Amino acid sequence: MHAKLLAQLNELVAKTELKLSEKQLDQLVQYVLLLDKWNSAYNLTSVRDPAEMLVKHIMDSLVVAPHLHGNNIIDVGTGPGLPGIPLAICCPEKNFTLLDSLGKRIRFLNQVKLQLGLTNVTPLQSRVEAHHTDLGYDTVLSRAFASLGDMISWCRHLPATNGQFLAMKGALAQEEIAALPDFVKVVGNIELQVPALIGQRYLLILEKTAQ
Repeated sequence: MHAKLLAQLNELVAKTELKLSEKQLDQLVQYVLLLDKWNSAYNLTSVRDPAEMLVKHIMDSLVVAPHLHGNNIIDVGTGPGLPGIPLAICCPEKNFTLLDSLGKRIRFLNQVKLQLGLTNVTPLQSRVEAHHTDLGYDTVLSRAFASLGDMISWCRHLPATNGQFLAMKGALAQEEIAALPDFVKVVGNIELQVPALIGQRYLLILEKTAQ
C-alpha cells in the first residue's frame, strides 16, 4: 500500500511546481496511512479510500503552499490536520498552530506529530474565539468553514498587524464576498489547480483595512 501511494503521490506532485524531497513525500504518505488507520474509530474524514485522500486532502492542501504569508500560521478548524499537516510537511521552515475544538482530533494530531517527527506543528484544543495570542499570526488559514463571513468574524482577533486571512473555498460565492464586514478587504482571488480533482477550488486572500 505504501509503495503504491508513494508512486501515485509522485505523479500528482509532478503536475505542479512543488518541489518535495523523498522524506517529505514519505511523510505525506505516512500521514494518509495514519488517517486511514484512525478513521474507522475516530471518524476523521468522510473520504475512506487512501488513494482518494491523496487528491482530495493532500494535493488540495499543498496547492496553497505558494500563497502562505509569513512564517507563523494558524489553521483554524483544522479537523484531522487539513490543510495544516500537509503544509507543515511541505514548509518545514514555517510554524503551524492547528486549532480544533474536538479532543479526538487533537489526540490524532499529537500522534501524527510524534510519528512523523514534525517539530513545526502545535496541535491546540480550543474554540477559535477563546484562543488569543499576543503577537498574532501572519496567516490565518481555514479550509472547513461553511461561511466566509463567520470565519472572518470569529477569527478577527488572530492576524498580526500585517497578517492575512486565507479562505479555501469549493465554490466562489459573490454574495459571500459582497456581505463581508467592512474591516476586511479582498486582496487576492485565486483559482487553485489541484491535479486529478474534479471540481473547482478557490483561495480568497483578505487583509484587515486600516480602520
